[in-house]
Amino acid sequence: MITPAKHRAPEGQTEEEGRSPQPATRGSGPLLQRDYVLVIAGSRCTPEEAIRRVRRDFPRFSPRELAEFTRPAGAGESLEVGDTMHIHIAGYGDCAVRVAQVDPRRLTLLTLDGHLEAGRITFSADRDAAGRLVLRIRSRARLRNPPWLAAYALLGKHAQTRVWVTFLERLAVSCGGLLRSDVLLATDRVRETLADRGEVAAPTV
Repeated sequence: MITPAKHRAPEGQTEEEGRSPQPATRGSGPLLQRDYVLVIAGSRCTPEEAIRRVRRDFPRFSPRELAEFTRPAGAGESLEVGDTMHIHIAGYGDCAVRVAQVDPRRLTLLTLDGHLEAGRITFSADRDAAGRLVLRIRSRARLRNPPWLAAYALLGKHAQTRVWVTFLERLAVSCGGLLRSDVLLATDRVRETLADRGEVAAPTV
């Protein structure tokens, strides 16, 4: 079991970043697991290096016109458990996430109170059976409140897909190598786990 992240409040933290965690139990509608996967052949990156790049340069991989991530003034060079990031989401507004889990091949973020979604998202890197680098983003979340369900179904999910597809594509360019396909997408309804309820801190992958 992984110890839940403790809250830290570094200098320069925004109001949103000081809020409480928002686990999936605080959302509405079905709990959805979304996967975004990209396979790269001949990359110079190891899985560990790919995740180091995510932890060090997270904001530059996201398309700012859709979701702009920023870190507090005085934040460390690399994301660590308890660190926060402020987000400005186009068409929604300001919110934040907190790092809940880190290991050499994974980084997991929790949504904080006021975020559009309630849940977790993990960024991971691994090798497949052929030795190719596999980059994956997996979220497990619900929408925060019923009024957003219809809007999200019409527009929000498409923008969200663009954010994470772009994120993986930019990370892949940073890592080098040959893309074996477009980003693979999957969405499934899943049952709650202890981690979805916020009772333990664990990655989604």
